[in-house]
Amino acid sequence: MSSEKWENNEEIKIFREYLRIPTVHPDVDYTACVEFLKRQASSLNLPVEVVYPAVQTKPVVIIKWEGSQPELSSIVLNSHSDVVPVFREKWTHEPFSADIDEEGRIFARGTQDMKSVGTQYLGAIRLLKASGFQPKRTLYVTFVPDEETGGQLGMAEFVKTDYYKKMNVGFSLDEGGTSESDVHHLFYAERLRWGLKLKVSGTSGHGSLLLPNTAGVKLNYLVNKLTEFRTSQVENLARDSSLSKGDVTTVNLTQLSGGVQSNVVPPLFEAVFDIRIAITVDVVAFEKQIRDWCEEAGGGIEIDFFQKEPYVGPTKLDNSNPYWLAVKAAIDELGLKVHPIVCPGATDSRFIREKGTPAIGFSPIINTTMRIHDHDEFLQADVYLNGIDVYKKIIRNLAQV
Repeated sequence: MSSEKWENNEEIKIFREYLRIPTVHPDVDYTACVEFLKRQASSLNLPVEVVYPAVQTKPVVIIKWEGSQPELSSIVLNSHSDVVPVFREKWTHEPFSADIDEEGRIFARGTQDMKSVGTQYLGAIRLLKASGFQPKRTLYVTFVPDEETGGQLGMAEFVKTDYYKKMNVGFSLDEGGTSESDVHHLFYAERLRWGLKLKVSGTSGHGSLLLPNTAGVKLNYLVNKLTEFRTSQVENLARDSSLSKGDVTTVNLTQLSGGVQSNVVPPLFEAVFDIRIAITVDVVAFEKQIRDWCEEAGGGIEIDFFQKEPYVGPTKLDNSNPYWLAVKAAIDELGLKVHPIVCPGATDSRFIREKGTPAIGFSPIINTTMRIHDHDEFLQADVYLNGIDVYKKIIRNLAQV
């Protein structure tokens, strides 16, 4: 079987064109991407604007479909246009060529994370417009930069602008995850990301002595305490099959530095930990526990939380949230299996939730090998096209809330 039937599909052509624009870190050049999105807006006969919330090299592209009742709060359909770096030698296809094999698999960086979603929104709008549909609420299709580096120069700044305020956002849809089964993952919350650097000071001197209160002994105490806590989370996950990765707190030692030579006990060690805190954790008590351990270790420890995301409440998935009911009705009508979970990583939804606005992460990618941030990232053409139909139903429902 050849790949021609997919290659000639108009929606697949648009998707592949988007994938071929290498909006890849580091130092992303978004110029060609902005031009592509402007052409897409023009083909849909929709107005498009480009704003630069942080710096001139980091554009946010906004395509607007005005509702018949524009005074109502709007719906945001968000995706990020940047992708993570590639190791070309590990790929069996060029990562930005969007090759299609005979099984219809499209290989390119961004197929799963998350250029597919951006052009699927547009494909769904194309179908809705062709059917004569008119949204009640205004829809904004937003394409933001730099999500993969934390969103600080993208969505984090965009939500602070007057432009965003005037959009009067009531609900946002953003990326979910790839599912290897027939069950869709749906994100309604995210763990808090904390970065901890410990500067551990202690007695220094000759390596042949058993000196008191050395930096090494203190560091050892702390690493043990944090590792014991980590082990408790591993055990929780193993013990309770209803928990997913996002329901536990992760602690990982990611950097260690210190020492000058092998026979000198150094006055300082530094350790960095990546911590992702579950939404059920009392963050005040958690921080106090870490500070108490530092005292127990012998003191003389500088504690630097160089990253400390505030607690952001989850989006309610119940009758109090009319947007969720609209999404759920679409899912039920399509007969899709959905498992709501806390996102184990981080997406731009957290900046929107922080504003008090409900946000859900959803990607219509099922029965697909998970290759997010991995070599040979791919998406099967029929899975992509089916996703357009899924979004058509979801977007239609959201626009009528």
